[in-house]
Amino acid sequence: MIRLAPIQRAALAAASLTLAAGTLAAPGAHGPDGEHLDQAAAPLAAPHPRLEASTEAFELVAELRAGELVILIDRWESNEPVLDARLGVQSGSHEAQAEFRAERGDYVVRDPAFLAALGAGEHALVFALAAGAEADLLDAVLVVPAAARAHDHDHRLELAAGAGAGVLALAGAVLLWRRRAAGGGR
Repeated sequence: MIRLAPIQRAALAAASLTLAAGTLAAPGAHGPDGEHLDQAAAPLAAPHPRLEASTEAFELVAELRAGELVILIDRWESNEPVLDARLGVQSGSHEAQAEFRAERGDYVVRDPAFLAALGAGEHALVFALAAGAEADLLDAVLVVPAAARAHDHDHRLELAAGAGAGVLALAGAVLLWRRRAAGGGR
């Protein structure tokens, strides 16, 4: 029988709790997509509020993510992406200009005042597109559920607790290994 020092028993207990905690879904626990596991899942809901708009010439998809509105635009007939155009967006009295990101081939709005206006509810958005000699207006309604904005928090405390338990488990394993290597283990 191997005798463990108090610190080794504590490390072993911490490691066991760390492993067990990952298998249980306590109230407020999160699934792989960040959803709360103690709430009923929405049937095939998109992870972020999203809208689609189209005209005879263009089609647009926009998605509201944490701190930005991401927009993809392509030509209706060819599905060819519309790159490096000028794009403005308006919702009620709020307006913002989208920035083109060449590395991603998309447009992004990061204006804090504009994004704050897109709280829970329905928002009519009008996109003003100027691509070379072509110009068009695309409009759609963005529906932002209350749950989409309510989950804007981080998990630093949970990560720190898990890391601390992991350090304790590692320390216990090292102590046990040293004891066995020194011939003290039986």
